Amino acid sequence: MPVDVSPAEAEARLRLHALPELGPRRFRRLMSAFGSASAALSAPSSAWRSLGLPQESAERRRDAGIREQAATALRWLDDPAHHLLAWDDPAYPALLAELVDAPPLLFVAGEVALLERPQLAMVGSRRASKPGLDTARAFARSLAGGGFVITSGLALGIDGAAHEGALEAAGGTVAVLGTGLEHLYPRRHVGLAQRIIEQGGALVSELPLHSPPQAANFPRRNRIISGLSLGVLVVEASPSSGSLITARLAAEQGREVYAIPGSIHHPGARGCHELIRQGASLVESVDHILEGLRGWTRPAAPAASREREPAHPLLDLLRAAPQSSEQLALGSGMELPDVLVALTELELDGRVACEAGVWVHRAP
Repeated sequence: MPVDVSPAEAEARLRLHALPELGPRRFRRLMSAFGSASAALSAPSSAWRSLGLPQESAERRRDAGIREQAATALRWLDDPAHHLLAWDDPAYPALLAELVDAPPLLFVAGEVALLERPQLAMVGSRRASKPGLDTARAFARSLAGGGFVITSGLALGIDGAAHEGALEAAGGTVAVLGTGLEHLYPRRHVGLAQRIIEQGGALVSELPLHSPPQAANFPRRNRIISGLSLGVLVVEASPSSGSLITARLAAEQGREVYAIPGSIHHPGARGCHELIRQGASLVESVDHILEGLRGWTRPAAPAASREREPAHPLLDLLRAAPQSSEQLALGSGMELPDVLVALTELELDGRVACEAGVWVHRAP
C-alpha cells in the first residue's frame, strides 16, 4: 500500500477487493466516485446502484465474512516476505499499470523488487513433449542468465520448465497464479513455488489469499503475465491452448510475441505456427528475442570466463568436422534425444550453430 494510506483505508480496500462481482474496472469506478475505499464502503446502496454496480456487491460489503477476509490479509502482511501493492503505489509495476484493467491490488510473496525488472514471459502447453520442455528450460536458463526475469504461470508443462530453467541459472523468476497465494495450484508445484521464493523469486496473484482454482480465473491471470513483461515467448502449444490467449493479450497490450516452430506432424507445434502466421516473430535462438526487445543485448561473457568453459564431447567431434545430429549420436555414443538437448544448450551458449542442416563449432 502507498505509505500515506492509513490502516483503516488499507482494510477498506481489502474489503472492497473481496466483494463478489467487483472487478478492476468497477473497483476504480468506486475509488474515482468516492475518493477512497472507506468512503465507498460508507456510501448508501443507492449511490452504488447509480454507478451501475451489482446489488450483491453493495449488500455484502458489511458481511462478517468479508471483514474476516480483510483481517486475514492484514495478518498475512505481518510477514516481511509478504507484500500488497495497490495500483496507486509507486512500487506497482509500471508496465502492468498501463492496462485499463490492471489489478487494483496485487498480493506478492517473495522479492517484490523483481516486478520492476525487465521481464520476459514464457508460456506453453501443460502436456508438452520432452523436447519442448528441454527447449523451454534451456531458453529460460539462457535468458535469465542474460539478466531477464522469467515470468510464467506455475502450471505443469512449459510453465514449470521455464521457472526451473531460470532457477538453474540463479536468475529471477516470477510465478503469476490463478489462485490465491495461500492456495497454491497445481499441488505438484508446491515445492517449486517454495524454491522460487527461497531463491529470490516471487509469487504474484490478484486474487484473495485463499481463492481456490476456478476456470474463469486463469484467462484473467494471463493478462497479468503478459502485462508484466516486455514480450511473450510461446514454446509449444496446441491451437486451443490457453497460451494463445496470453499471446493475443500480449499483442493487444503492445508487447512483443515470439513463437518457436516445430514439426508439422507434431500437434503441439500448431499453435506456434498459427501465431507465426498471424505475425509473431519466429524464434530459433535467444538472440532472435534479444534483437526485438527494445535495444537489449546479450552481455558477452568475460574472456577469462569463456576460457574456463568446460569441454563437451560434442564440441570435440565438431572441431574435427561439421556433422549432423545423427552422426554426432553415433560418434559420441549418446542417445539422439540427449544429443539434441545438448546441442540446444550449446547453441544457446553460442558454442555451436546449425548451418545447412549440419552442426558446426563456433570458436569463443
